[in-house]
Parts: sequence; structure tokens; C-alpha cells
Amino acid sequence: MQTQAINNQEATGHQALRAVPAKSSLEAYNLADLRQQARKILPKGLFEYVDRGTENELALRTLRAALDRVMFRPHVFVDVSGRSTSTDFFGKPSAMPLAVAPTGAAGLLWFDGEIEVARAAQNMGVPFILSTASIVSMERVAAEAGGRLWFQLYMWSDRHLSMELVDRAKAAGYEALIVTVDTPVSPNREYNKHNGFSLPMRISRRNVLDVALHPRWFFNVLARYLMRSGVPSLENYPTSMRVRLDEPQTPFKCDSLNWDDLRQLRKKWNGPLIVKGILRADDAVRAYECGADAIVVSNHGGRNLDASVPPFTVLPDIIDTLAKRMDVWVDGGMSRGSDVVKAIAMGAKGALVGRGPLWGVACDGEPGARLALQIYKDEMDRVMAYVGASSVAALDRDLLHMA
Repeated sequence: MQTQAINNQEATGHQALRAVPAKSSLEAYNLADLRQQARKILPKGLFEYVDRGTENELALRTLRAALDRVMFRPHVFVDVSGRSTSTDFFGKPSAMPLAVAPTGAAGLLWFDGEIEVARAAQNMGVPFILSTASIVSMERVAAEAGGRLWFQLYMWSDRHLSMELVDRAKAAGYEALIVTVDTPVSPNREYNKHNGFSLPMRISRRNVLDVALHPRWFFNVLARYLMRSGVPSLENYPTSMRVRLDEPQTPFKCDSLNWDDLRQLRKKWNGPLIVKGILRADDAVRAYECGADAIVVSNHGGRNLDASVPPFTVLPDIIDTLAKRMDVWVDGGMSRGSDVVKAIAMGAKGALVGRGPLWGVACDGEPGARLALQIYKDEMDRVMAYVGASSVAALDRDLLHMA
């Protein structure tokens, strides 16, 4: 693919010359367009694994409804000609008040997809969060993508195994550690069973037909893995637990997780420590008292507890209770730049976006993921102009109306 040399601001703040792939040729004007194109490319089982929620999908539906209840009250006669979406996270600049959320499917949507999405984040000037469940190792992502890299950690019942990953993340130069705490047991995603999509992967008439009907994905993704090294593995798992995706897996769920585990992580990790999966103000305060630097108000994108409250409905109370003692992030259902602007105006420091970059990478690798992030940026810029905010710092609750 044609490349062009551009000056790019690295995560360290130094200037570096980097060859960036040409812009995507996709005809996509919003994230819904990317989703529809990804739906045609991906096998149904894989598409629905990313797209859907759990059980009756109540949590998934209410994510969008909660965001739609928040409307804007714009200021007028405000000079917004010099507006900027830039902000800072933990004292370092970010081109937007968002980061790419940890997702375990990028490497199945595109060959070495985690590297591609990380490169897109690096080129767009925002952090990328790598999942424990990645099929590309944290070391390879650091070596081949660069940028601001954060690592998302699941805890196992054997805490030593999790601490081994913390050591690896530290050695690989990851900036922040995000521990996900809202998955004590495996979620009940019944549609995966209907589609024959599960771990370990099993060959059935249903999923063989599904793959056969999507040859582009088979040849561009699965066949390339099979030719390189066979069935891929979850490369961030400790060596003693690392198996191929078609072999029995050891779940990374931990129903014995407790606050002392967070205290131990605080002692071991010197960088920013973020707790993801908070939905209560009292738990947010407890996380602060245990040494966390930030929290993510999240119900796992509607993919775990189906009757969980939408993060956006509890976000104001959590922010007010913490009273600026720590940064508060939010995620879930943010399919428009206006959703991110609403979150920041509500008082959040940043938002995590997951499905959008995944649809982009599924369609066109790094350029597609970068297009998804560019769509967020363009939409945020437009909304800020409309509401009369020249900077992220100018966004506050006075601009919002609860319908």
C-alpha cells in the first residue's frame, strides 16, 4: 500500500518521522457504515460476538437509550475558530479525550489485528489498551506499533499468574495498567452457542458453512494464521496456560477477587492504575482509597450482567461523590463523537471506544481503524463548534439537558 512520510507526535512527546499507510478507500461516513460493511465481511458468529450483548440484551439496549436522553443546550456568539479536541491523560497529551478500549477480538477480525488497531491509535494520537485475551503478544504490539500503550489485566484465581503479566507489561514499557473487575464468572452469551462460536473453537457443520460463505475473511485472516503458525493462541496468557484457540482454555474469571488484590497491584505497579467496571459511587471511593489513579464507569459494553444499570445514568453521582479526587472515565455504546462530548461535559476525563475501531479494522486493517477514530474526531470537532466550546476544558454540564 502506498505510504507517505509525515511528522508524528510520539507518546513520549518527541518528534519522529514515521511512514503512515495511505488513507482508507472505504466509503464510510459514520461508524454505522463501517459496522454494515464488517457484517458482510465477517462470519456471522464472529460478527455477533463483537456486536451483541448477553441474554435478553437489555443492558445493550439501555446503553444507547441512556445516551440519547442527554441533549445539548448550545451557547451562541462564541468564537470557536480555534477549537481543539486535544486533552491530556496522566500528564501526557492526547489528540482526543478517548482511548481505544481493550477488546479480545481484533486479532480475529484482521490478521495481527491488535497491531493494526494500535498503529491506528498511535497515528491518531490516542492511547491503545491491549487486552489480556489478545492473540498478539504485548511484546509484539510494543515493538511493532508503539504509541501510548496501556495493558488491561484480568485476574486469575492463582494471583501469581496475573502478577507475571504485570511484570511483562512493565518490562515491555506499557504506561498504564487497567484491571477489569466486573467479570467474576463467564457471561451467558447464548447467541455464541447458537452460532457455534466458542472457546475452545470446535468445527461443526454450522460454523464451517458460516466461514465458507465469507471467503474474504477466510483467506485474509484465518488462512494466513494457519500458514504462518497454525491455529493462533492467546499470546498474553502465561506460558504454563498458553494453548491454541481450538484447545481447552483456562478461564480468566476470578470470583475470589477482593479489594486486597487492588492494594497488591498498587504496590507492584508504579504507573497509572485504573479500575474498570465500577457502577457505584461507594465502590469508586473504595478504589480511590486502595490507591487507584482512575476508574472506568462501565458495565462491560452490555456484555456481562444483562440487568446492569447503564454507566451514563450513574456517571454524575460517581463524579460528584469523588469530587475530583481521581479521574473518572466511562464506556459503553459510544457510537458517535457527540456521545464522547456528552461524557466529557458530564465531567468524565475520557471515554473508551471499542466496537468502532473493531469495525474499521475488520474492513481495512490499520487504515480502517484509523478511519473509525477520524470519524470520532470529526464528529467531536463539529459538535464542539455547535455547542460553543473551543476546548475540551470548556465542556461542562451547563451545556447538557436531560430529556
